[in-house]
Amino acid sequence: MNYLATFHTHYGAMRFHKHCKKENIEAKMAPVPRELSSSCGVCVYFQADNAPREQEHEDMEHCYTITPGGGYIQQQGGETDEQ
Repeated sequence: MNYLATFHTHYGAMRFHKHCKKENIEAKMAPVPRELSSSCGVCVYFQADNAPREQEHEDMEHCYTITPGGGYIQQQGGETDEQ
């Protein structure tokens, strides 16, 4: 599954990106898409079997599933909110 995570700080995004690489999760840092807001303006695109819980990564603002059509569904405690 493809995901996008936004962060409160640039440092948080860098730490999560490094965590992904350490866990052999394909990931890349990029500017946050305009339709999504972020405190720091940087996001991490990554591929994983399951979305991480925002609580597990203290600086993560939101995590979104990327739909096949290019939309975003926000993960919220097991529930989703389509963007």
